[in-house]
Amino acid sequence: MPTDPDDGRTLDLQALRRWPLPPLPEEADKEVRGRVVVIAGSREIPGAAVLAGTAALRAGAGKLLIATAASVAVPMALRMPEARVIGLPETADGGFHLDGVALLGESLRSASAVVIGPGMMDEEATCRFVTALLPALKDCSVVLDASAMDVVGSQDRFDAKVLLTPHAGEMAHLTGQSKEHIQAEPHAVARAAAQGWNALVALKGATTWIASPDGTLWRHEGGRSGLGTSGSGDTLAGVIGGLAARGAPLAQAAAWGVVLHAQAGARLSDRLGPVGFLARELPQEMLAVLTSLQA
Repeated sequence: MPTDPDDGRTLDLQALRRWPLPPLPEEADKEVRGRVVVIAGSREIPGAAVLAGTAALRAGAGKLLIATAASVAVPMALRMPEARVIGLPETADGGFHLDGVALLGESLRSASAVVIGPGMMDEEATCRFVTALLPALKDCSVVLDASAMDVVGSQDRFDAKVLLTPHAGEMAHLTGQSKEHIQAEPHAVARAAAQGWNALVALKGATTWIASPDGTLWRHEGGRSGLGTSGSGDTLAGVIGGLAARGAPLAQAAAWGVVLHAQAGARLSDRLGPVGFLARELPQEMLAVLTSLQA
């Protein structure tokens, strides 16, 4: 472990072995492994919900509900037979209408983890929707990704257990700081954001920094360039949600998710080439890494 606290706690396979996930009984059924709700996708980007939902199940979540745009709900259900799918009313610009919040009430009460944001359109509508949704999420782990993170502009501090997953460009948008400053001081930016928002922050990059509101930092190095591909972040959000659903505290789910995601990219890079592998190929590789760690 590094001696300088600003270096962060190193995240790698050895670190995960020293920080095992909560055990699952041999007889654990899908109820024991928790329900993950993925609120994601849109008429133009429906696949983001599929990627996040698949990754959540590969992480071991017991049950999956996808809430997505009504215009793509039926084909989504056919594409993801493992999931219950709810169609949400849409705005003219393809976002989720506020009326959809009421449709999710009972489903959210039984959720262990909720992933919000992958593939969602209409940033203003998304911000209104997430703001209205958050009061119902105080009893579960919440992963905010993509445009759902814009809700930080309407929050003083989060009350729920929340993780945000920005890359440097998204963090610049959220904080008003320059991308260059964020890339120069990523650990300091992540820590300040986590403390200011009262949320976990995973600032993604070749080196990913995870910061908690109490100032704790974790650092993962060695992300492969091929992970910079369309849909990759959706799979990361999904695997974190799945790990949280099966019982991992949100900080541990984030740490494990970052390493599993990077290791999956490394396996695909070694087998297929440094770039050109697809986000849809990551969940199965993440499962292989997860299985090897728990052997």
